[in-house]
Amino acid sequence: MKSGFSHITVLLEEAVDALSIREGGCYLDGTFGRGGHSRLILGRLGAGGILLGFDKDPQAVAAGLALATEDARFVIVQRSFAELADEMKMRGLVGKVSGVLLDLGVSSPQLDDPERGFSFLNDGPLDMRMDPGRGLSAAEWLAQASCEEIAHVFKDYGEERFARRMAQAVVQRRQERPFERTADLAQVLAAANPAWEKGKNPATRAFQGLRIHINNELGDLEQGLDAALEVLEVGGRLAVISFHSLEDRIVKRFMRRQAKGEADKLPRDLPIRPAAFEPRLKLIGKPRYASESELKTNPRARSAIMRVAEKLR
Repeated sequence: MKSGFSHITVLLEEAVDALSIREGGCYLDGTFGRGGHSRLILGRLGAGGILLGFDKDPQAVAAGLALATEDARFVIVQRSFAELADEMKMRGLVGKVSGVLLDLGVSSPQLDDPERGFSFLNDGPLDMRMDPGRGLSAAEWLAQASCEEIAHVFKDYGEERFARRMAQAVVQRRQERPFERTADLAQVLAAANPAWEKGKNPATRAFQGLRIHINNELGDLEQGLDAALEVLEVGGRLAVISFHSLEDRIVKRFMRRQAKGEADKLPRDLPIRPAAFEPRLKLIGKPRYASESELKTNPRARSAIMRVAEKLR
């Protein structure tokens, strides 16, 4: 399946370098997308290595199936990376994974294709689901959610300061007719936003919040980080590329908590600290950002930040 929309992989060399690929290792690309990171990982794996790619998007899975026919070391799985522990248990690979890569956010083909409903720049059906076959579309959710629920999504996930005002505008307009198109929703949101930011569409934050909610992106991330730690072998690497503050905050707190240990959660008078509260991760280097040369060719990389950790036990 070819969508006709290209994707430039962010932090390509840096992310694969961070995994410290071993020729015979087992690696997971938790967000296959169009396979940029996966192809480079395969280029560094030996004949005995294996790479599993995960993605919810049927178009990404189609691209993965094509790669699997080219390279027997690669397997594509149509599941969220939040479920990778279950997949690895089924394959008998828990504790045997040498590296996990998570490249969060939305791929360029998803953003650029109006039919996917992610973007307010090009009119299309108001869908926003990474897997169109599962869950409610954005249009369906907006048709039945309360004003409070919509405001919560805009504010907490989109970090929109005029969330309540914009939610009220959505609820008022849907009484006349339901939202079905992205441009229609973007117009209502823009009209309800009293303070437009220079260089930013006034519907940007609300659309972001809606997309995050529809796809349970933050919940998947929290579950996926726990799952990655479970399946990694000792010495295995976890590399995560985030694109906005909510994602990065979750990743940073998770890695720091696991690197520090969780003794602070124990009662102060406990005489012996159990081994379970010893650090499980070691932070590797400082956060990495896209280089100036990468930003020139791919402006969407400007908000990318990568954090890397290694499993200790």
